[in-house]
Amino acid sequence: MFILGMDTATSQVGVAIGDSADGGGVLAEVLIAGDRRHAEQLAPAIQHVCDESGVRLDQLGAIAVGIGPGLFTGLRVGVTTAKVMAQALGIPVVSASSLDLIAAPPALLEEGHAHALVVPVIDARRREVFSARYRVVPGGVQREGDYTVGSVEDLIADLQAGSEHVLLAGDGVTRYREQFAGLDRSEMAGPEFEYPSVAALVQLAAGRVEREEFVQPWDVHPMYLRESDAELHWETPR
Repeated sequence: MFILGMDTATSQVGVAIGDSADGGGVLAEVLIAGDRRHAEQLAPAIQHVCDESGVRLDQLGAIAVGIGPGLFTGLRVGVTTAKVMAQALGIPVVSASSLDLIAAPPALLEEGHAHALVVPVIDARRREVFSARYRVVPGGVQREGDYTVGSVEDLIADLQAGSEHVLLAGDGVTRYREQFAGLDRSEMAGPEFEYPSVAALVQLAAGRVEREEFVQPWDVHPMYLRESDAELHWETPR
Protein backbone atom coordinates (compact mmCIF):
# COMPACT_ATOMS: atom_id res chain seq x y z
CA MET A 1 0.00 0.00 0.00
CA PHE A 2 1.30 3.45 -0.93
CA ILE A 3 1.00 6.31 1.56
CA LEU A 4 1.17 10.03 0.76
CA GLY A 5 2.42 12.17 3.66
CA MET A 6 2.38 15.96 3.96
CA ASP A 7 3.14 18.58 6.59
CA THR A 8 2.70 22.35 6.19
CA ALA A 9 2.62 23.43 9.83
CA THR A 10 5.84 25.45 9.57
CA SER A 11 7.43 27.58 6.85
CA GLN A 12 8.39 24.32 5.13
CA VAL A 13 6.19 22.38 2.73
CA GLY A 14 7.11 18.72 3.07
CA VAL A 15 5.63 15.89 0.99
CA ALA A 16 6.65 12.23 0.66
CA ILE A 17 5.34 8.95 -0.73
CA GLY A 18 6.19 5.66 0.93
CA ASP A 19 5.35 1.98 0.64
CA SER A 20 3.80 0.30 3.70
CA ALA A 21 5.10 -3.05 2.42
CA ASP A 22 8.58 -1.65 3.07
CA GLY A 23 7.72 -0.36 6.54
CA GLY A 24 6.95 3.07 5.17
CA GLY A 25 10.20 3.35 3.23
CA VAL A 26 10.21 6.63 1.31
CA LEU A 27 10.05 6.36 -2.48
CA ALA A 28 10.14 10.11 -3.16
CA GLU A 29 10.32 13.25 -1.04
CA VAL A 30 10.31 17.01 -1.62
CA LEU A 31 11.05 19.72 0.94
CA ILE A 32 10.46 23.40 0.18
CA ALA A 33 11.50 25.72 3.01
CA GLY A 34 11.26 29.40 3.70
CA ASP A 35 8.72 30.95 1.32
CA ARG A 36 5.49 30.36 3.29
CA ARG A 37 3.58 30.03 -0.01
CA HIS A 38 1.97 26.77 1.04
CA ALA A 39 -1.13 27.09 -1.13
CA GLU A 40 0.99 27.59 -4.26
CA GLN A 41 3.61 24.98 -3.46
CA LEU A 42 1.71 21.99 -2.05
CA ALA A 43 -0.06 20.76 -5.20
CA PRO A 44 3.11 20.88 -7.37
CA ALA A 45 5.01 19.12 -4.57
CA ILE A 46 2.45 16.31 -4.53
CA GLN A 47 2.66 15.99 -8.30
CA HIS A 48 6.45 15.90 -8.10
CA VAL A 49 6.60 12.99 -5.63
CA CYS A 50 4.02 11.09 -7.69
CA ASP A 51 6.09 11.59 -10.83
CA GLU A 52 9.36 10.66 -9.08
CA SER A 53 7.93 7.53 -7.45
CA GLY A 54 5.77 6.43 -10.38
CA VAL A 55 2.78 6.18 -8.03
CA ARG A 56 -0.59 7.44 -9.24
CA LEU A 57 -3.05 9.07 -6.86
CA ASP A 58 -5.54 6.26 -7.45
CA GLN A 59 -2.93 3.81 -6.15
CA LEU A 60 -2.76 5.46 -2.72
CA GLY A 61 -4.10 3.49 0.23
CA ALA A 62 -3.92 6.26 2.83
CA ILE A 63 -2.94 9.87 3.36
CA ALA A 64 -0.91 11.05 6.36
CA VAL A 65 -0.86 14.66 7.52
CA GLY A 66 0.82 16.73 10.20
CA ILE A 67 -1.86 18.60 12.14
CA GLY A 68 0.31 21.11 13.96
CA PRO A 69 0.54 23.10 16.06
CA GLY A 70 2.01 25.64 13.70
CA LEU A 71 1.34 28.52 11.35
CA PHE A 72 -2.40 29.01 10.89
CA THR A 73 -2.50 29.56 7.13
CA GLY A 74 -0.04 26.82 6.23
CA LEU A 75 -1.63 24.38 8.63
CA ARG A 76 -5.09 24.89 7.13
CA VAL A 77 -3.72 24.36 3.61
CA GLY A 78 -2.17 21.00 4.47
CA VAL A 79 -5.04 19.63 6.55
CA THR A 80 -7.69 20.75 4.06
CA THR A 81 -5.77 19.28 1.12
CA ALA A 82 -5.34 15.95 2.93
CA LYS A 83 -9.05 15.78 3.80
CA VAL A 84 -10.25 16.68 0.31
CA MET A 85 -7.91 14.21 -1.38
CA ALA A 86 -8.81 11.40 1.03
CA GLN A 87 -12.52 11.98 0.55
CA ALA A 88 -12.17 12.09 -3.24
CA LEU A 89 -10.10 8.89 -3.29
CA GLY A 90 -12.17 7.11 -0.64
CA ILE A 91 -9.18 6.34 1.58
CA PRO A 92 -8.48 6.91 5.30
CA VAL A 93 -6.23 9.48 6.98
CA VAL A 94 -3.52 9.15 9.59
CA SER A 95 -2.77 12.35 11.50
CA ALA A 96 0.16 13.22 13.75
CA SER A 97 1.35 16.24 15.67
CA SER A 98 4.04 18.19 13.84
CA LEU A 99 5.97 18.34 17.13
CA ASP A 100 5.96 14.53 17.20
CA LEU A 101 7.45 14.56 13.70
CA ILE A 102 10.37 16.75 14.77
CA ALA A 103 11.14 14.45 17.69
CA ALA A 104 10.65 11.19 15.78
CA PRO A 105 13.48 10.80 13.21
CA PRO A 106 15.86 7.97 14.20
CA ALA A 107 18.85 10.10 13.17
CA LEU A 108 17.88 12.69 15.78
CA LEU A 109 17.72 10.04 18.47
CA GLU A 110 21.12 8.76 17.43
CA GLU A 111 22.46 12.30 17.70
CA GLY A 112 20.87 12.70 21.11
CA HIS A 113 21.12 9.14 22.43
CA ALA A 114 22.76 10.30 25.64
CA HIS A 115 20.03 12.85 26.32
CA ALA A 116 17.12 11.94 28.54
CA LEU A 117 14.84 14.66 27.22
CA VAL A 118 14.07 15.71 23.62
CA VAL A 119 12.27 19.05 23.24
CA PRO A 120 11.03 20.07 19.76
CA VAL A 121 10.21 23.78 19.45
CA ILE A 122 8.14 25.37 16.65
CA ASP A 123 8.12 29.14 16.12
CA ALA A 124 4.63 30.49 16.92
CA ARG A 125 5.53 34.15 16.23
CA ARG A 126 4.94 37.02 18.70
CA ARG A 127 7.95 35.71 20.67
CA GLU A 128 6.04 32.54 21.49
CA VAL A 129 6.80 28.91 20.68
CA PHE A 130 4.95 25.60 20.53
CA SER A 131 6.75 22.82 22.34
CA ALA A 132 6.48 19.39 23.94
CA ARG A 133 8.76 17.02 25.85
CA TYR A 134 9.72 13.49 24.85
CA ARG A 135 11.49 10.74 26.73
CA VAL A 136 13.85 8.51 24.77
CA VAL A 137 12.58 4.91 25.03
CA PRO A 138 13.55 1.70 23.21
CA GLY A 139 12.54 2.12 19.58
CA GLY A 140 11.78 5.85 19.68
CA VAL A 141 10.40 8.53 21.95
CA GLN A 142 7.39 8.87 24.22
CA ARG A 143 5.74 12.23 24.87
CA GLU A 144 5.44 13.41 28.46
CA GLY A 145 2.75 15.99 29.22
CA ASP A 146 0.74 18.16 26.86
CA TYR A 147 1.59 20.20 23.79
CA THR A 148 2.11 23.78 24.97
CA VAL A 149 2.39 27.34 23.70
CA GLY A 150 4.12 30.12 25.61
CA SER A 151 6.92 32.65 25.61
CA VAL A 152 10.48 31.68 24.79
CA GLU A 153 11.57 33.01 28.17
CA ASP A 154 9.06 30.85 30.04
CA LEU A 155 10.13 27.68 28.20
CA ILE A 156 13.81 28.36 28.88
CA ALA A 157 13.13 29.08 32.55
CA ASP A 158 11.10 25.90 32.87
CA LEU A 159 13.84 23.78 31.29
CA GLN A 160 16.51 25.55 33.32
CA ALA A 161 14.70 24.56 36.51
CA GLY A 162 15.09 20.89 35.65
CA SER A 163 18.18 18.77 36.15
CA GLU A 164 18.20 16.83 32.87
CA HIS A 165 20.28 17.30 29.75
CA VAL A 166 18.03 18.53 26.94
CA LEU A 167 18.26 18.04 23.17
CA LEU A 168 16.51 20.93 21.38
CA ALA A 169 15.25 20.81 17.78
CA GLY A 170 12.94 22.76 15.49
CA ASP A 171 12.67 26.14 13.78
CA GLY A 172 11.82 27.80 17.09
CA VAL A 173 15.30 26.90 18.32
CA THR A 174 16.80 28.37 15.15
CA ARG A 175 14.75 31.56 15.49
CA TYR A 176 15.75 32.09 19.13
CA ARG A 177 19.19 30.50 19.02
CA GLU A 178 20.86 33.19 21.13
CA GLN A 179 18.35 32.78 23.95
CA PHE A 180 18.54 28.97 23.92
CA ALA A 181 22.34 29.14 23.85
CA GLY A 182 22.22 30.34 27.44
CA LEU A 183 20.37 27.24 28.63
CA ASP A 184 22.53 25.00 30.80
CA ARG A 185 22.74 21.25 30.15
CA SER A 186 21.41 21.56 26.61
CA GLU A 187 22.40 20.88 23.02
CA MET A 188 20.87 22.09 19.77
CA ALA A 189 20.24 19.58 16.99
CA GLY A 190 21.52 20.29 13.50
CA PRO A 191 19.63 22.20 10.78
CA GLU A 192 18.39 18.93 9.26
CA PHE A 193 16.06 18.64 12.28
CA GLU A 194 14.57 22.13 11.92
CA TYR A 195 11.23 21.02 10.44
CA PRO A 196 8.74 18.15 10.86
CA SER A 197 9.97 15.02 9.10
CA VAL A 198 7.58 13.77 6.42
CA ALA A 199 9.71 10.63 6.11
CA ALA A 200 8.96 9.92 9.78
CA LEU A 201 5.30 10.73 9.10
CA VAL A 202 5.07 8.13 6.33
CA GLN A 203 6.82 5.52 8.47
CA LEU A 204 4.55 6.24 11.42
CA ALA A 205 1.50 6.05 9.14
CA ALA A 206 2.57 2.68 7.74
CA GLY A 207 2.46 1.13 11.21
CA ARG A 208 -0.84 2.74 12.09
CA VAL A 209 -2.48 1.70 8.84
CA GLU A 210 -1.37 -1.88 9.41
CA ARG A 211 -3.04 -1.74 12.85
CA GLU A 212 -6.06 0.08 11.36
CA GLU A 213 -5.40 3.07 13.59
CA PHE A 214 -6.67 5.65 11.13
CA VAL A 215 -9.62 8.03 10.92
CA GLN A 216 -12.03 9.22 8.29
CA PRO A 217 -11.22 12.52 6.56
CA TRP A 218 -14.01 14.49 8.24
CA ASP A 219 -12.59 13.64 11.67
CA VAL A 220 -9.22 15.33 11.00
CA HIS A 221 -8.77 18.81 12.47
CA PRO A 222 -5.80 21.17 12.86
CA MET A 223 -4.30 21.46 16.34
CA TYR A 224 -4.71 25.10 17.36
CA LEU A 225 -3.22 25.96 20.74
CA ARG A 226 -4.13 29.65 20.57
CA GLU A 227 -6.20 32.12 18.58
CA SER A 228 -4.93 33.41 15.27
CA ASP A 229 -3.65 36.97 14.87
CA ALA A 230 -6.84 37.87 13.02
CA GLU A 231 -9.01 36.58 15.87
CA LEU A 232 -6.93 38.40 18.46
CA HIS A 233 -7.25 41.72 16.61
CA TRP A 234 -10.90 41.31 15.68
CA GLU A 235 -13.30 43.62 17.46
CA THR A 236 -17.03 43.10 17.77
CA PRO A 237 -18.89 45.91 15.93
CA ARG A 238 -20.97 48.10 18.15
